[in-house]
Amino acid sequence: MPSLGVNIDHVATVRQARMTNEPDPIWAATLAELGGADGITLHLREDRRHIQDRDLHLMRQTVAVKLNLELACDEEVLKIACEARPYQATLVPERREEVTTEGGLDVLGGRKRVAEAVKRLQDAGVVVSLFLDPDTAQIEAGQAVGADAIELHTGAYARAAAESSSERELESLLSAGQFVREAGLTLHSGHGLTYRNVRPIAEMPGMCELNIGHSIISRAIMVGLEQAVRDMKQLIS
Repeated sequence: MPSLGVNIDHVATVRQARMTNEPDPIWAATLAELGGADGITLHLREDRRHIQDRDLHLMRQTVAVKLNLELACDEEVLKIACEARPYQATLVPERREEVTTEGGLDVLGGRKRVAEAVKRLQDAGVVVSLFLDPDTAQIEAGQAVGADAIELHTGAYARAAAESSSERELESLLSAGQFVREAGLTLHSGHGLTYRNVRPIAEMPGMCELNIGHSIISRAIMVGLEQAVRDMKQLIS
């Protein structure tokens, strides 16, 4: 079954709303591990709207499962990532005006910059994944720049699933997933996945890792984070 990476960014979002010290994403990461998370995902954005440098450094010291750092190809954040050396780094696009990450990384339009970021991270001993739309040209470019894994952006599927018209988007993901595997890359998926739509993605051939945040943190408000993680683990297994 695919492993589950729990994204704890939204715990930090609540904290930063009051610029205080709670809820602490470090505590949340521990509870997610107790609930069965196989990895902890966090996004150190250039504008530091939720996760802070302190969070990354403390998680690097305390998280016992795989630590997956999402980041843009930005010099400052790349330097921090190479110093912190998480197990995995996922390169994502980033725009200040967006609420959350919208769309996959454009490797074709920024091949040189992405290739340099991939090499720097790998030279630091970090496994590198690229967050891409289910587009074969982008996946080919991701392979060409030396990425270890591709995380397919499932946002279009998630939006379609909410409208009960997701078959076309699922077919696109299935085709892209096969392309990723045939390219010799590890297959990941994430964005917008919920308790209602995750199963078809978890069942994709060769799916190695799912990264899910908002839906798990939302359920955690009602049932607690450990239970919310357990519920998701049960669905994907």
